[in-house]
Amino acid sequence: MSSKSLFETEDDVAQANKFANKAKESPFMLIGIAGFVAAGLIGAYKYKNRGTMSTSVFLMQLRVAAQGTVVGCLTVGLGYQMAKEYLFDKAPKENLKSLTN
Repeated sequence: MSSKSLFETEDDVAQANKFANKAKESPFMLIGIAGFVAAGLIGAYKYKNRGTMSTSVFLMQLRVAAQGTVVGCLTVGLGYQMAKEYLFDKAPKENLKSLTN
């Protein structure tokens, strides 16, 4: 008998591997998704204490906060990748030497 689960198919395993590879490639995306979920949970908690604010205005503000969290995390990740590639990598580039001569 195989060690595979009765309910787990090969497609499920392939999707899990894709998610793991994506997490390794861009960890800031996962942080952005976690921030989005956190903003949603905080918004759900604060919904009952919104006061006289209408529901539509509250949901618009919540959407902007959630999107801002994701965009901010992706921007920080992009800045980190650029800094790592262009500022912290002090190895001489072969292509730059050939362009100067």
